[in-house]
Amino acid sequence: MGLGLLASRTLKSSRILHSQYSRFRPIVTQSELQSPDASSAAAAAPQPETTPSPPKKPVGGARIHFTNPDDAIEVFVDGFPVKIPKGMTVLQACEIAGVDIPRFCYHNRLSIAGNCRMCLVEVEKSPKPVASCAMPALPGMKIKTDTPLAKKAREGVMEFLLMNHPLDCPICDQGGECDLQDQSMAFGSDRGRFTEMKRSVVDKNLGPLVKTVMTRCIQCTRCVRFATEVAGVQDLGMLGRGSGEEIGTYVEKLMTSELSGNVIDICPVGALTSKPFAFKARNWELKGTETIDVTDAVGSNIQIDSRGPEVMRILPRLNEDINEEWISDKTRFCYDGLKRQRLNDPMIRGAHGRFKAVSWRDALAVVAEVALHVKPEEIVGIAGQLSDAESMMALKDLLNRMGSNNVWCEGTGTNPSADLRYRYLMNSSIAGLEKADVFLLVGTQPRYEAAMINARIRKTVRASNAKVGYIGPPADFNYDYQHLGVGPKTLIEIAEGRHSFCSAILNAKNPAIIVGSGLFEREDKDAIFYAAETIAKNGNVIRPDWSGFNVLLLSAAQAAALDLGLVPESSNSIESAKFLYLMGADNVNLDKVPADAFVVYQGHHGDRSVYRANVILPSAAYSEKEGTYENTEGRTLQTLPAVPTVGDARDDWKIIRALSEVSRICLPYDTLGSLRSRMRTVAPNLLHLDEIEPATFGPSMSIDCTQEINLTPFKAAVENFYMTNSVTRASKIMAQCSAMLLKE
Repeated sequence: MGLGLLASRTLKSSRILHSQYSRFRPIVTQSELQSPDASSAAAAAPQPETTPSPPKKPVGGARIHFTNPDDAIEVFVDGFPVKIPKGMTVLQACEIAGVDIPRFCYHNRLSIAGNCRMCLVEVEKSPKPVASCAMPALPGMKIKTDTPLAKKAREGVMEFLLMNHPLDCPICDQGGECDLQDQSMAFGSDRGRFTEMKRSVVDKNLGPLVKTVMTRCIQCTRCVRFATEVAGVQDLGMLGRGSGEEIGTYVEKLMTSELSGNVIDICPVGALTSKPFAFKARNWELKGTETIDVTDAVGSNIQIDSRGPEVMRILPRLNEDINEEWISDKTRFCYDGLKRQRLNDPMIRGAHGRFKAVSWRDALAVVAEVALHVKPEEIVGIAGQLSDAESMMALKDLLNRMGSNNVWCEGTGTNPSADLRYRYLMNSSIAGLEKADVFLLVGTQPRYEAAMINARIRKTVRASNAKVGYIGPPADFNYDYQHLGVGPKTLIEIAEGRHSFCSAILNAKNPAIIVGSGLFEREDKDAIFYAAETIAKNGNVIRPDWSGFNVLLLSAAQAAALDLGLVPESSNSIESAKFLYLMGADNVNLDKVPADAFVVYQGHHGDRSVYRANVILPSAAYSEKEGTYENTEGRTLQTLPAVPTVGDARDDWKIIRALSEVSRICLPYDTLGSLRSRMRTVAPNLLHLDEIEPATFGPSMSIDCTQEINLTPFKAAVENFYMTNSVTRASKIMAQCSAMLLKE
């Protein structure tokens, strides 16, 4: 009773305070704004002279490029003149002028919907506010963004949006990074006038990655447009009319796109959130670290959000040249694999076959003793697909000092063409693919090998109706393509000019050939590359202004390994190896390794190769170390440590440096800087961050090849998109996605 009396008194006092100060809050009605008497009286009243504030900087660092200076038009935003190219919208003009217009449905990478009406502005000579996202800017247009009319219109829109929106911000995972929260602070009221029952919508099941609370949906249709335009799947759509309108999947089906997680980022409210991240943490509790992804060869720019020693989530970073602002589901959701099945301590396999944890000194002493008693030609080293350039440089130097040249990276084949850089790089660059008008895909399925490059190809096909020809096993692409054949026979026909697709290549302005690096494992790869180069030569694919001959790599370590010269001396060295050093190499076939061979596994996960190892040396994962990587276009990128290492793990290059000292063949570098100085002498391009060293196309393009082509059809390089490396195979989320994929 006492608490109830106290609450009633508090409520009464707050109402009194509100009634005292409410008269100071100006409320402007629509009739007053459009009344001629009010406007004439305001005009007659003397106005104090105000000096205009200096021009603002563009929103988000926006930049404009005038392809033709004659096409520039001038508009006025809040009194300031702004020059913009023809075809820009009013909203884009305001962003260039440094004025941030509120919006929900508009997204600069999606088509214009114009259905949230939050971006209303006042335009001179217009009878009512206009939606700035859908209104094209015209020469001399005078735009007013901060007038009472525009503000009142936005307040009305916000009131309608909040009418059916649930008040569950305290339990919403979008809290703290919600556009609706931010806009309601600026344009929302302190109370609602809607007294009816709020509507509720049944939640949809979109799969193991995206959590839905559809009652929070404001029908901005961003997710529908993203799925249709960028992801290329018709999984989402708008159902119903009026208050019964909702986002759905037409029939009960899951969202099957490899880019489905991006709808979490573009959803302005808490309707679509991350299912694995649900109720785990708030965004203000997290520390963000800007780094890159290494699960494929694209090198997508990401931000790792961590709390203490644990990675909580992974978000994309904007990079127009690589991944724009999207990332694949494998990149986004494999983070739980970073804390599962980890190797914590050095271990030695005992006589009974079980591993025993030992100290670093004992483990390195055992490895060094065995290595010094093995012939140099029987020593083999293999780098894994997640290895950084520094550790591969150290591994190569260690084995070279032991007298062995048998060191390579998994996925590059037994005899790669490391001297010809154009044979293992995407020479047109990732962003340059948008200039192509014809694509020939040879033995590659970009949708599963490099999802972000596939998104670029789809973007080009939608924008310019580019033709796509594909040679390989049956595949499921999300754009129109011609399946030309399944193997090298079709490639020979095109090279000899006997195929109907030859005319498309010859008539193209910028033809592009993309060869899959899965062909590196074939014995006739030189003949296949010669056939592809013949097509490039005959089709004018290589010119001073266009380099359309591309190779799509599979893993993050391949390009740097070939630049550093990790090429085996013998093609069958693994069959005669007595000392095998595996640095994170889990996709190598170890069946051919002799039974008496001594195997050292240095890695961060207990994956496939651990079962054959005699000694295990725990190392740091990509989220725990600073390392240099080179993506498929030859761009140098760098990872930064987001969380501390697990257990007694160490960086890969430090383990190799310590082993060299125990083996009495000490490597001449103790710090990361001195190791990179050593890399400069071998591959100086690996020290120029975020730069591309273009490959040279010399007379090698026309060298004849005497190798015969095997007519065996091409195979898919990636069998399971969600299970490609040790981190993804340890991930519980990726296992759920894989099970869903197999079920379909």
